[in-house]
Amino acid sequence: MNLFYKLSILMGLVVVISNYLVQFPIQYFGLNEILTYGAFSYPITFLITDLANRAYGKLVARKIVYVGFTIGVLLTLFVSTNFSDIISIRIAIGSGVAFFIAQNLDVQIFDFLRKKIWYLAPLTSSIIGSVTDTFLFFSIAFYATGIPWVILAFGDLAVKLFIALAMLIPFRLLINKIKDFSESSVSKIKN
Repeated sequence: MNLFYKLSILMGLVVVISNYLVQFPIQYFGLNEILTYGAFSYPITFLITDLANRAYGKLVARKIVYVGFTIGVLLTLFVSTNFSDIISIRIAIGSGVAFFIAQNLDVQIFDFLRKKIWYLAPLTSSIIGSVTDTFLFFSIAFYATGIPWVILAFGDLAVKLFIALAMLIPFRLLINKIKDFSESSVSKIKN
């Protein structure tokens, strides 16, 4: 299985896991009003998009976003959406809208900054994508529900920003492997 399919499937799985985990506030240290478990898994989607963008460029990265979006929405509908619960439905809709807009924004910003210092593109695109995703998702999923969505959004965003910074480590470690992989697969195609 080539890298494109691996990244696409991984993207879809991370989205489904995150959509499920966002329904559960962290019940420790008084964090139940400001943080859900989804904040820890979702930032991985930006790492996936940025690795694809670095290895193949924005057109292929965008295809991975579309495939991941489709897998994520379909699996979310079948795995973690309770159709008798309006909040669960709103989570699915909010996730889809926020993911689609934030990931495409991430692809565009990364592509614009790709020729700069190695960390500028993934860090900047992930931060802007995370801010966009967080406020779109939480406002669509939880506005006017009685759930303290603004506080949850800020808690979620704080974790996402920390993880965006931490994701620079695997990005830097994987970029050479992915670059080598994409170059070898391109040479195999040419031969």
